[in-house]
Amino acid sequence: MLIGGEWVAAESGGTTPVASPFDGARLDEVPRGSRDDARRAIDAAREAFDRGPWPRLPPKARGEVFLKAAQILTQRLPQLAELESRNQGKTIKQALDADLPFSVDNLVFYAGAGRTLDAKSPGEFTGDGTTIFRREPVGVVASITPWNYPFMMAVWKVGPALVTGNTVVLKPASWTPLTTLELGRAFLEAGLPPGALNVVTGPGDEVGDELSRNPKVDLVSLTGDTATGRKIMAAASATVKRVQLELGGKAPFVVFEDADVAAAVEGAVVAGFVNGGQDCTAATRLIVHEKVREAFVNRLLERVATIRIGDPLSRKTDLGPLVHPTHQQRVLEFVAKGSDEGAKLVAGSAEAPKDHPKGAFVAPTVFDAVAPDMAIAQKEVFGPVLDVLTFSTFDEAIAIANGVEYGLAGSVWTNDLRTAIRASNALRFGDVWVNDHLPLGSETPHGGFKQSGFGKDLGADSLLDYTVLKNVYIDLTGQARKGWHYLTYGDPS
Repeated sequence: MLIGGEWVAAESGGTTPVASPFDGARLDEVPRGSRDDARRAIDAAREAFDRGPWPRLPPKARGEVFLKAAQILTQRLPQLAELESRNQGKTIKQALDADLPFSVDNLVFYAGAGRTLDAKSPGEFTGDGTTIFRREPVGVVASITPWNYPFMMAVWKVGPALVTGNTVVLKPASWTPLTTLELGRAFLEAGLPPGALNVVTGPGDEVGDELSRNPKVDLVSLTGDTATGRKIMAAASATVKRVQLELGGKAPFVVFEDADVAAAVEGAVVAGFVNGGQDCTAATRLIVHEKVREAFVNRLLERVATIRIGDPLSRKTDLGPLVHPTHQQRVLEFVAKGSDEGAKLVAGSAEAPKDHPKGAFVAPTVFDAVAPDMAIAQKEVFGPVLDVLTFSTFDEAIAIANGVEYGLAGSVWTNDLRTAIRASNALRFGDVWVNDHLPLGSETPHGGFKQSGFGKDLGADSLLDYTVLKNVYIDLTGQARKGWHYLTYGDPS
């Protein structure tokens, strides 16, 4: 683990093995951190914030460290992508061509964005003094990241936190810690001062809970499921610390009667099975107008049948294993439940594919005739499982789309401008795409409504979550007794 600029073992000496979800092969082992290790890291971050150079550097200097880290990571992209693919199960083409290059671009963006952050201009609002608004770092930030995008989510958390002058304790998911440790290594080599970024590996109920409760932590930021978000909020409430949450999703994919069905089907396959469906923004609910439903489903099944399952390190593989056998079992149980509820299973199975007995695989799965209140249409399955629902009117489509506890992302498919605008305005989701689903840029804010959390990742708006606004008043009169002092004692002068 990285604590105070040093690579250290857990105080207990314990370790946790890390295995490949493709064949179960042992990849490595990492320290099994505990509450004591989390406290060591928090103390290092607290010292680095209170007395270290990082918060006191000008934005330009912090940005230069980011650019150096981006340079180092760019040189190591092939090795990092292979490590990410082997550890998480995502395909090498997604890791090498998308996730990791995008993450490096995020760092480059933040290097510049950190130099643009400012507050309001000073002014004389009372007539007797000047008021200055200062935007300052929050302090010590605890970042807790998920297993679906280990490297990218780590960048999304530590990027805006570090560039605004905070210090960070980062806890990666226990199943996928390996590339997160390499991110810490790159920052250290780029000249990040000791203690500014600490990485602690270990179970959430110990390390994560300590990060959420410890009074020396000023903000806890989580990307994860909604249930974990509730626990984090409850733990953080004891010290009234700030919380930033990017939680679960159940994205609607609304296909209107006038949509380009071929384009919509391509979008559904890509957005539904991205990262094996292990994506909070994945298009899991295909809400299709009754007049185009049959054509849509027929074409969808044709395209799904072409998806290639196999070794994630092969560039010909489209769908690798899910992250872990435990998660594989959870997804298969949802598939079985969907059939029990009366949905029509038209692709896939509630059993693991027999031609991949060692890996945590789930076949691409499609349910038709899904009712909005079924568990598979309400709960986040987080696997390669798509639901087809049908609507007849605009209002019905919006009601189905908004009829979940989540509010992270959704999309609208139509060739009518008025329908596109009406639907995108009516959908209660933080990201809404029209005739596409998934694209995000380093510059675009990403975050949810409702029980998908609050706050933003990406974009300049994310910097605001990691800063506090201070009001500084400077008296200009030089008078010992001000005209308003009589309000507390004495008479008006």
